Amino acid sequence: MISGLLAETDQGYHSVGMTAAEDTRPLAARMRPRTLDEFSGQEALLGKGGPLRALREGGRLHSMILWGPPGSGKTTLARLIAETQSARFVTLSAVESGVKEIRAAAQAARESRLHGQSTVLFVDEIHRFHKGQQDALLPFVEEGLLTLVGATTENPSFALVGALLSRARVHVLQPLGTDELSTILDAALSDPERGLGKERVRLEPEARNTLVASAEGDARRLLTTMEIAVQLAPMESGVRLVDLQVTRMALGRSWRHFDRGGEHFFNEISAFHKSLRGSDPNAALYWLARMLDGGADPLYLARRMVRMASEDIGLADPRALQVALAARDAYAFLGSPEGELALVEAAIYLASAPKSNGTELAWNAVRESIRRTGSLDVPLHLRNAPTRLMRDLEYGKKYQYDHDFPDAISPEQQFLPPGLSRSTWYVPSDRGFEARIAERLQWIAAHRKTRGE
Repeated sequence: MISGLLAETDQGYHSVGMTAAEDTRPLAARMRPRTLDEFSGQEALLGKGGPLRALREGGRLHSMILWGPPGSGKTTLARLIAETQSARFVTLSAVESGVKEIRAAAQAARESRLHGQSTVLFVDEIHRFHKGQQDALLPFVEEGLLTLVGATTENPSFALVGALLSRARVHVLQPLGTDELSTILDAALSDPERGLGKERVRLEPEARNTLVASAEGDARRLLTTMEIAVQLAPMESGVRLVDLQVTRMALGRSWRHFDRGGEHFFNEISAFHKSLRGSDPNAALYWLARMLDGGADPLYLARRMVRMASEDIGLADPRALQVALAARDAYAFLGSPEGELALVEAAIYLASAPKSNGTELAWNAVRESIRRTGSLDVPLHLRNAPTRLMRDLEYGKKYQYDHDFPDAISPEQQFLPPGLSRSTWYVPSDRGFEARIAERLQWIAAHRKTRGE
């Protein structure tokens, strides 16, 4: 049953099961799958045609890195895979272990190999191994003495040295879906031996939906919250009622998945930036809320919007930069939560503004020209002449003071070094205020004669 009364039989509720003294581990630990058949999710890896499917049928194990979010099953999958090989399963925590522990594991593996048994070395949070530790592990993996199974929440291409990464295949685990989480929740509520089947639990549909949604693909979070909810639930007619209010109490302050400085951080920043660039205020608000809810520094987000105003809007709407700077100042003055509305206002404005990257393109183009042409001399007529010697050397000679001419435009004067006089780096778009700039530049060109070089 997906919602409503759970752990129910024709005669009522399950009332037989373990006592608290039999297993005091958290529910998430007790409900850890015992076989690959009990494992929920990751069908792309374990299902038909998946790269790990053959291991269910006795295929040979290879060194691998399991990359995925918390609660997606990395540790459990590693242990179950090792069991299919009848191999020794040795666990190291990258937080607590170093080169000494790696060498000890390798020595034990040599002794086991003499008795015909292979060794799977599972390294949890392998991204925390520094280069020296990874280098110490490398020869044992290369020789095949240790079959490495590493688990990480960080992008392996950033966290692992290339030599180790080339000897281990990376498998990406996805957050568990709603159906998979529902299956895990049902199993926990109905299992009388390891789960909550001995409890008389009524889980209301709205509470169930909230539990599954708040887990964000994390089975461990789901089961931990469920266990707390059952403990908090009041007894009504001998039944523990888990409703929405109890569920919210169990959730407490629900922090979203967000890793400051990690891949998720930069992925969400990228999504926010691209939503503003793509003129989607709703998406921009969503990613802004996600990052603020996850604990991102609001002033960092404000600084990013200042950059976006120049990079993606520019002179198509010069007010965008003013709005972004004002939002930064407002947040610095007000703080949270009041100042967050200033960031919201800026995000909506920037997303809705006309877009142009003309200023960025012009800046990149002129810097490239300088790299190619080097330090060309300033033309004599543009040079400052504060001394008699400089005047004798014709510094400033023939300079045309623009205000002496109609419309304040000197007709024949060149402002660039010889060889670059016909260069054009800034090309305004036809969007927003930049369209008026384009008209102005065309009008100026029509009033200025071009002198040949």
